[in-house]
Amino acid sequence: MTVISDLFTKHTNASFDSLALQVFQYQAQNNNVYNKYISLLNINSDEVARIEDIPFLPIQFFKSQMVVSSGDPVIKTFLSSGTTGVQQSKHLVTNLFMYEESYRKAFSHFYGDIEEYVILALLPSYLERDGSSLIYMVEDLIKRSNKSESGFYLNNLDELSQVLLKLEDHGKKVILIGVSFALLDLIEKHQFSLKNTIVMETGGMKGKRKEMIREELHAILKAGFGVDVIHSEYGMTELLSQAYSKGYGVFNCPPWMKILIRDTEAPLSLLPLGKTGGINVIDLANMNSCSFIATQDLGKVFENKSFEILGRFDNSDIRGCNLLIS
Repeated sequence: MTVISDLFTKHTNASFDSLALQVFQYQAQNNNVYNKYISLLNINSDEVARIEDIPFLPIQFFKSQMVVSSGDPVIKTFLSSGTTGVQQSKHLVTNLFMYEESYRKAFSHFYGDIEEYVILALLPSYLERDGSSLIYMVEDLIKRSNKSESGFYLNNLDELSQVLLKLEDHGKKVILIGVSFALLDLIEKHQFSLKNTIVMETGGMKGKRKEMIREELHAILKAGFGVDVIHSEYGMTELLSQAYSKGYGVFNCPPWMKILIRDTEAPLSLLPLGKTGGINVIDLANMNSCSFIATQDLGKVFENKSFEILGRFDNSDIRGCNLLIS
């Protein structure tokens, strides 16, 4: 399918919809899992003429099925984090160029030139396992920042504190990206008043701490780091694109990604703007797996296409998954 050159551009509503429908038709024909799912829903893919009519594949299929739309060999398998006894999602990637272009251009879209920043990564739970798409992305951003101070930190919070304070003294622009529990660990040991640092949380306590609502987490982090807002990254193993929030839990997508909200009681139906429901993601960078994914997250979309994540619902609430469970 030859739409890569058109993918990572600034889309109009019409150009995005046109490209999404092309990708849908391609995946409906070339992705065996998606094709079977569409058939079991009694949907004729040839009759789908609007993105609102595209069926979204429940995200759990990445745990039990090989979700690929390409005959090319799999060159990288990204794995979700998982506790003992929980099956991990597997994203089989046949084209790493797509992933690299997606996160590099998304970073540039939201934050500008990567070489303007020192990238500090506090991601212990991800570093301690193989196959993390987040680690792959951040490792590349660290290299592309071309700064000697950029790097990963596992549990060495004292060293990270010293580096942060030194960079602050020198007026360097910094992005500190970390998993929530590790950022909390850092500010329990050290207090900061950062003027040149963006603090970005990637969500999740990963079983290390009790989960808390976003407002509470961000209030604690803002006080501990001495910053006005906390940024956030919204991504997942099953996607090749990320949305970003520059504060207050309101996210925006790069131009090749879109959020729609489904009715949790009628998952093939979409809800209007401002209504809370299940988050459906169109990720055009997922061309070689599936670009149309029904997640386990709850949220709502606003008039300007920004969105908010309001929580999650359990597996029993995801409908349609039993259609293909083997």
